Amino acid sequence: MGRSRWFLAMFAIVSAVTLVAVDQAEARRGGSFGSRGSRTYQAPPSTTTAPQTAPIQRSTTPQAQPGPQNRAAQGAQQARPSMFGGGLAGGLMRGLMLGGLIGLLMGGGFGGLAGMLGLLVQGALLALVVYLVIRFFRRPQPAAAGGANAMGRMSGGFPGGGTGNGMGAGMGAGMGGGNSAPNPARGPAYAPAPAAAAPRRSGKPDEIGLAAEDYDSFENLLSTILTAYGREDQGTLKQHTTNEVFAYFADDLRANAEQGVRNEVSGVQMLQGDLAEAWREGPLDYATVAIRFSSLDRKVDRNTGQYVSGDQQPGESTELWTFVRENRGPWRLSAIQGA
Repeated sequence: MGRSRWFLAMFAIVSAVTLVAVDQAEARRGGSFGSRGSRTYQAPPSTTTAPQTAPIQRSTTPQAQPGPQNRAAQGAQQARPSMFGGGLAGGLMRGLMLGGLIGLLMGGGFGGLAGMLGLLVQGALLALVVYLVIRFFRRPQPAAAGGANAMGRMSGGFPGGGTGNGMGAGMGAGMGGGNSAPNPARGPAYAPAPAAAAPRRSGKPDEIGLAAEDYDSFENLLSTILTAYGREDQGTLKQHTTNEVFAYFADDLRANAEQGVRNEVSGVQMLQGDLAEAWREGPLDYATVAIRFSSLDRKVDRNTGQYVSGDQQPGESTELWTFVRENRGPWRLSAIQGA
């Protein structure tokens, strides 16, 4: 009884801590959403700024189905015969084995047998159990998938230089979600081709040759989008995001209005950043950037301006932002992932 009470108490504590953590994350536009094209459901390479990344949780991009080789491996795994075979005979053998184990553990021997025969059978059973345990632990484990080469923080700027305070000049020294359910009717601004399997990565983080002005654009978009979100400026948000990301933002703003609050975001400042990867899919260029930034992000009452939740003073956040452009047009925010 005492052990049961202890277990229930520990379960309650863990549940409470989990709920608090989720509430804090959601208070800061938590969650990972949007599209990274054919790499939507792949983890971006780790960087110095973001060694670990949360997977995208909400996306309108269809998930690729397993290829023929994966399906064959799954079929072989499902068709693997049991040690005792299938059918009625296999079931009887497994039943006898289970009955012998229960009898042995209960102290009644193997099915109630006694004498020398029972002792021999019990010894054989124990040997078989030890053999199966050893075989289980010696079974080869699947190898973990290797990620692409991680990029460290750039201390001297990106190739091509850069001027001013833009990301191209100092991303290495300083570059730095939504609570509602996704709407099936929404669609991305650029519809990625649903490939059967994601393309192989070349191993080079920048596969498209980003220039200094591209990194400047990423830094400007960080401040522009977050500030527009805090002002509830849907026109600016729509201009600089894909249709899918804008729909998530619009859902957030609508939910805040229904709750009588407003999510103020101000003082956005990039602190550190790394390029995770950049690649091309047909006419679309994608770039995923790890960003650490500071901002004052809090919810206030829409009528009185009184503080409700969030930051009391500027705090830091680390996220991965994916940008997309079509035919080398302007960059737009395509996805946000927590780090």
